[in-house]
Amino acid sequence: MRGYCLLEVLFVGWIGIVLAAIAVPGIRRSIDQQRTVGAVRYLATQCARARMVAITQGRDVALQFTGGVGGYTFAMYADGNGDGVRTRDIERGVDVALSRREQLSSVFAGVSFGVPAGLPPVDTGPPTDGDPLKLGAGNLLSFSARGTSSSGSLYVRGETGAQYVLRAYGETGKTRVLAYDPRSRTWRLR
Repeated sequence: MRGYCLLEVLFVGWIGIVLAAIAVPGIRRSIDQQRTVGAVRYLATQCARARMVAITQGRDVALQFTGGVGGYTFAMYADGNGDGVRTRDIERGVDVALSRREQLSSVFAGVSFGVPAGLPPVDTGPPTDGDPLKLGAGNLLSFSARGTSSSGSLYVRGETGAQYVLRAYGETGKTRVLAYDPRSRTWRLR
């Protein structure tokens, strides 16, 4: 019965270590990419849900995004007095919560709202200037009973740099996901 010499075992072990060292960063980027895509699709689903609730209930519904120490959180609110969803009415309890407040990173580890410095704008939109929410002063993405919405962009970033944007189009109330390609410095439809 023939065995293996120590040199053969060390050589095979060394090859395994080198291959693992080459593969691990690529696997990590791939996992981050998938998590980030999942997070932005989850946001798109929340927007579609808010739109459908607005249509079926016949009143304005909005997603409110709030910045804090741990990052941004969001929740869904319904108009309670017929004047649209407003931050002031949310604070007073007039516009009622339809969902609990949640944070992307609690569902998708390492994913958050974010924009790196120098990121080019989507299409001919405003420059990103570090603000990941382009929704207006109140950081509300509103949907009407007619199916329309406010317009805006939500920039989502992964732990290893995967970058996406969710764009809301006012006239249709629908959303579109775009991915950033750092090699060509362009946005492409996802």
